[in-house]
Formats: sequence, C-alpha cells, structure tokens
Amino acid sequence: MSVFEIIEIVVGLLEAEGCDINLEDSMRNTPLGWAAHHGHEEVVEMLLGRDDINPNKPNDEGQTPLWCAVWNGHEGVVKILLGRGDVDPNIPDYDHLTPLHCAARNGHERVVEMLLRRSDVDPNTLDNDDLTPLWCAVKRRHVGVGKILLGRRDVNPNRLDGDGQTLLWYSVLNGHEGVVKVLLERRDLRPNNWGRHSESPLWLAASVGHEGVVKLLLGRRDVNPNKPNNNGVTPLWCATRNGHWRVVKMLLGRSDIVPNKPNHEGKTLLWVAVENRHEGIVKMLLGRRGVDPNRGWYGVTPLHFAAENGHERIVEMLLGRHDVDPNKLDGNGLTPLSCVRGRGRIGVVKILLGRDDVDPAYQTSWVVRQPLLLIAGALSLGHRTSLLC
Repeated sequence: MSVFEIIEIVVGLLEAEGCDINLEDSMRNTPLGWAAHHGHEEVVEMLLGRDDINPNKPNDEGQTPLWCAVWNGHEGVVKILLGRGDVDPNIPDYDHLTPLHCAARNGHERVVEMLLRRSDVDPNTLDNDDLTPLWCAVKRRHVGVGKILLGRRDVNPNRLDGDGQTLLWYSVLNGHEGVVKVLLERRDLRPNNWGRHSESPLWLAASVGHEGVVKLLLGRRDVNPNKPNNNGVTPLWCATRNGHWRVVKMLLGRSDIVPNKPNHEGKTLLWVAVENRHEGIVKMLLGRRGVDPNRGWYGVTPLHFAAENGHERIVEMLLGRHDVDPNKLDGNGLTPLSCVRGRGRIGVVKILLGRDDVDPAYQTSWVVRQPLLLIAGALSLGHRTSLLC
C-alpha cells in the first residue's frame, strides 16, 4: 500500500461521523502516537488539524507522540509537533526520560538543537538514574550532542551522576578523548574534582596510560599535576609505577611538577621505577637535576635494590650519576656491594668493583665485616678474578 493510499484512508476516517481521534489500542497508543512513531509527517499534520486532538496523550509506557518521534529521530515530525504551543516538550516516560534525554542518548544532534530552541525545555532534568541529557550523551560517546549541550550556559558540566562520578572522571576512565576535549572547553569545569573517588581525572589518565587524555588535561592551567590520592600517590608516581614512560615524559615537562615527592610508604619516583625495572623512566628521572638518587626506602637506596636484584643496566645508569654514593649504608649497615654477597650477582659485582670509589670493606655490620675484610685483603693482593668465581 502506497503512502498516498494511507493518507486517503486517514482522510476518509477523519471525515467519518463518530470517529474518535484519541481512541487507544491495547497499548494505549493513539493514532497520533503511531504516526509520530513511524515518521508519517502528512498524517501527523492531518491529525493535528483536528480541534479535539490531544497531542500529549502518552501510551502505557508514558511515551507521548513527541517522545516517540524524538526517540526514532523523525526530525520532520518533531518539527511539526514542536511548532504547536500546546505540545509539552518535557513530559517524560515512566523511566523519567524526557524527549531531550532520548535525543541525547541516541545521538540525534539536529533533534537536540530543535528541542533546545524551545524556551520551555529544561536541559538539566534527571532520569531515574539521576542522569541529565548531557550525561546520557557522554555515556554513549555522542561528542556532537555533548558539544551542543555544553554550548548552553545553563547546562552544568560538573553535575555528578547517581554513582557520584563527574562527567570528566567518567570520560577519562573510558578514554573518550573527544568528550574530554569538549568538556575542557568549558571554563567553569572543575578539572580537579573527582566526585566520590579518591583520584583526580589526571591521576586516572596517568594510571591507565591514556596519553591523549593526559595531554588534554595538562593543557588546562588549573589542572594540578601534583594532586595525590588518599594514599599520597601522585599522577607522576602512578605513571612511573605502571611504566607509562610517555606520560611520565609529559608530566616531567611541567615546570610545576614535584619529582621527588614520595608516596605514603616513603617510596620515591626513582625508587619505584628501579623496583619495577622501567629502564626508560629510570633514565629520564636520572637526567633531571631535582631527583635525589640516594634517597632510600627504609634505608635501602635505588642502587641497593638494583644491585641486590641483579638489575645490571639500572646499576650502570645509577652509577652514571656523579652524585650517587656507591658506598652508602642501608638500615642494616650494608653497602650495595655487600647486598649482592652470596647471591650470585656476578655481573653487578663486576660493575661495582670496576669503580675506583667502591670500597669492598666499607660497612658497619659485624655479621658481614669479617667476610668483607677477607675480600678487601684479596683485592689488595690483586686477586679480583677469585672474588668473582
């Protein structure tokens, strides 16, 4: 059956005596509701031409004709309905989704623009999940819709969802760079707000290694790159621990970054980079003047740890710093060389003994003093090869 035949039938029914234009089917859908749902513009116009039409009558799910047209993205029908002053654009369904929620949720940009032209449309209404239309767009990565909504001053970019998350935090968590970029364009956005979480958006991006998102966040002057979580872990510390060297490089490029700040356990950036064998990050940190290579964790310096665990390349990197003390004692009175005694770290021993400033007898622990004195005696006789066997 063609569209013209359908229209002829509708015209005939409308002219019939006793025709109830608001009659409902088993799901409480009216003829106008069905026409709007399927995008039949001509039928909608004819039905709206009747004085006895109810343009806001919902079906059994609370969906009005406008709601149905918006949900399906029927722009022509939406335009016709919004052109009537007696059509309420804010009537929600039983999930409290307004037509604007639906348009934002489904990414219907032009429909969103049409709805927002109505002065009586509320862009901040909440659905049953405490989500605004902007939140619905963000959750489904509809960047275009998000940009339209954020273009309005009466839309709050700092609104929390039902779980206490900010829009920015949620977008960073999911790596939605496009949404993050649009959000950061709002000057009134609070980029350091973390809602119910103990981590800032930058901390989160640095933790999971979202390089593009980190770059966007650092482009805002009001982003605090040193803000720690509740455990004293900063974004830089977290990126270092997880080996995201590109993120570490970006953060170290900030003049206001604090590279020596330890976490709540007392571990510095360099210590944790050495602990996790992130050689690239160790190299970057050692190239920075403000990094103290001798700062230890319970007396154990990065050199102690690298030597004891046989990380030869990292030992060489650390010894490449002129201010590294190769004879520094840990809490037990052991030097880095003492730590490798009896562990079979031949390569590390060679590296340490290759330095003129490493004293094999320099320690205070009486437990290891006698063996080390024997080592020193052997060295004095030139028996280096015997020490490495």
